[in-house]
Amino acid sequence: MFKKRKGVSSSNRLTHIRSLISHKKPKSPISEQYRTIRTNIQFSSIDGEMRSVMVTSTLASEGKSTTAANLAVVFAQQGKRVLLVDADMRKPSVQYTFQLENHIGLTNVLAKQTNLASGIQESHVDNLWVLTSGPIPPNPSELLASQAMESLIQEMYKQFDMVIFDTPPVLPVTDSHILANKCEGVLLVVRSGQTEREAVLKAKDILQKQQGKLLGVVLNGRPQEEGNYYYYYGSGQ
Repeated sequence: MFKKRKGVSSSNRLTHIRSLISHKKPKSPISEQYRTIRTNIQFSSIDGEMRSVMVTSTLASEGKSTTAANLAVVFAQQGKRVLLVDADMRKPSVQYTFQLENHIGLTNVLAKQTNLASGIQESHVDNLWVLTSGPIPPNPSELLASQAMESLIQEMYKQFDMVIFDTPPVLPVTDSHILANKCEGVLLVVRSGQTEREAVLKAKDILQKQQGKLLGVVLNGRPQEEGNYYYYYGSGQ
């Protein structure tokens, strides 16, 4: 159905392995925490299955892209058809995580230079497909706010059971603000010992003002005494 393009070579294979721990080490305590997040997402929708989740953070380097990628993996492990979309058109990284090309992607589809089927790539994970960002555009916010984006999301729903968007941080730019109310749920990733409380509260306020459904907060980088759990799910309400 979708084109399979040759992946790019990676000089940092160890980083790639750590980033996709839910695929490489599915029985690890960290992988179990991703499955816990998955379960909480599924229970957060009362009227029906949630079809899209946006993953963001307050600022850069808090682990949002790693969280988005691993969530995509654990949903795919359930047998669901999952699409991971790199909507961070300012600093894309999904192509590195999955070792894919990024010559064609989301920007090309939104600009009507190609269609969704031609832009999507197969990943090495069963049931998981990826739409990379594509070339970095001069107007990411405008593209995400376009009618083309609205139509594209509806097209994605017809072909996939779950769509996960990796978006830029909330505070520096407006891209995630725009997508917040287009997706059915939002996860906010924060890093223990780095993210300031005021920044988290400000990000939460912004997302809720945009009528985004904040599902919860993922606390990243906090080792616990037993089990070395690094992620947990907490209510964002």
